Amino acid sequence: MKAEEIHQRLQACLPDGVGDLHTECTDPWIAVRPGAIAAVARVCKEDPELRFDFLSNLSGVDAKESILVVYHLYSYALRHSAVLKVEVPKAEPATQTVTPVWRGANWFEREAFDLFGVRFDGHPDLRRLLLPEDWEGHPLRKDYVFPTHYGGIDNTRDYNL
Repeated sequence: MKAEEIHQRLQACLPDGVGDLHTECTDPWIAVRPGAIAAVARVCKEDPELRFDFLSNLSGVDAKESILVVYHLYSYALRHSAVLKVEVPKAEPATQTVTPVWRGANWFEREAFDLFGVRFDGHPDLRRLLLPEDWEGHPLRKDYVFPTHYGGIDNTRDYNL
């Protein structure tokens, strides 16, 4: 299936949750409302014409005023792929978990939470994955300021050595 057909199928199933198809880039992508991603994910996996059985990647992107959560899907059975994007406000970045649909989303969502601060409502174990629990901030945000000290250790670097 082509991106246009996938988009039409999703819009037919969930017209209020699926936004526009963006084809002006290398990988066309479909916009999804944050409150609809769980339902869209379920349709993507269970619809016999889509059968997206594999979430190959879930990542975050800092888009200055908002954060994009990007889902790369693949169907081994039908040999097609899709990209979904959910835009959440940077001040309160939250969307729904897709872990009940694709179990592998568990760690992807924890990574996005850790590095971008995106909260995934309904996630079974949302906690930091790469950084210590007491770390402050989310280091892949463009406005993040790296701390000069952590745990009594100086983090500053002398680059003139």
